[in-house]
Amino acid sequence: MKTTRHYIILLLLLDFILITAGYLVIEAGNFDLLPFDVVTLTFFFTLITFTALLVFTRGKQKQPGRQTFYSMTAIGIKFLLEMSLALGWFFIGKKTSTASVVLFFLLYLAFTIFLMTVILNSLKNKSL
Repeated sequence: MKTTRHYIILLLLLDFILITAGYLVIEAGNFDLLPFDVVTLTFFFTLITFTALLVFTRGKQKQPGRQTFYSMTAIGIKFLLEMSLALGWFFIGKKTSTASVVLFFLLYLAFTIFLMTVILNSLKNKSL
């Protein structure tokens, strides 16, 4: 069984890889993105994923019998917070260029795959 600390370290490693890759892509290409956009959006996705991860691991530790409920709660929290982030990013921040939209959805995909991998690996050994 992996601890919460292990998942946080993996999340921070993913964060570092994504920020580095974003910076390298911006420098290599001619995109209308700022490195600040990549860092800001990655930071918010990290906070959202950390919150969902915290709900999931706390539920797994405190009530193993209700682990599926806490998994669904973590996914629901992640979904609602990311929809709020999308509202702020696209409508309030007026980040509607193609590069900003692609950046948002690539980061959304990366952090969602990370969280789903953590949850599925934890539930893989659970008997129903």
